[in-house]
Amino acid sequence: MYWRGGSSWGNLGAMSESLVLAPTPDPKVFVAPDGRRLSPPPTWECLPPGDAGLTRRVKAAGPSWAVIEKKGRKAFSKGLWAPAENIEAARTALEAERSTESYAKKRVADVARRERTQAAYVVSFEEQVRAFLRFAPMWQPQATLMARLVSAHATPVGSGTVARTQRIPIAERCEAAVIAWMRHQTTAYDRMTIERVAGRRREVRRELAEISRGVLDLHRRDVPHGAHACPLCQALSKQP
Repeated sequence: MYWRGGSSWGNLGAMSESLVLAPTPDPKVFVAPDGRRLSPPPTWECLPPGDAGLTRRVKAAGPSWAVIEKKGRKAFSKGLWAPAENIEAARTALEAERSTESYAKKRVADVARRERTQAAYVVSFEEQVRAFLRFAPMWQPQATLMARLVSAHATPVGSGTVARTQRIPIAERCEAAVIAWMRHQTTAYDRMTIERVAGRRREVRRELAEISRGVLDLHRRDVPHGAHACPLCQALSKQP
């Protein structure tokens, strides 16, 4: 492999294994973790993101550079650079494998399995949301509706919500999903003008979360509280 500093090329030596690099305005210049600016050799090409199976095979076939752009807490793949011959060989082998009847049957089975897993997760998540809400008997219809709405919003595959993470227990995921749903449905958050000051948006979210928890507490007591003035009751009344 090679690196380019200015206009000269040199051998990368120890950096010949797979690397994770950051993009630059130049589509063929990237920044390594140690700050060096690198460019791929002329015999390399970029494999666009989108085919995880092909990407894994290319990585396994030899050296490669994964280009990742970070925006806040999120990371976005800008493709995988690798020797063109490795990409072509991996693509040809994978296309041949995917054209077989056995692969087609496996895909159908995999899709069915994922759908069953997803359906079970939605049911489990909804039950956990109801457990977090702990609404009193008087407010059980609202609890049932709210649990369904929160789960429908939070659990879709690829939604990027906290419900899809495995890093925290499901009970914490449910609480976070409820508070997030309430922030958008029962507060003025979406219409707020928040100063562009570091930490201010996080502070506003914390303040609204405390208000939302207070609203939830109203429904944990088996007494009426004037549903016409309750932002949660009003939000739920507008739902199908």
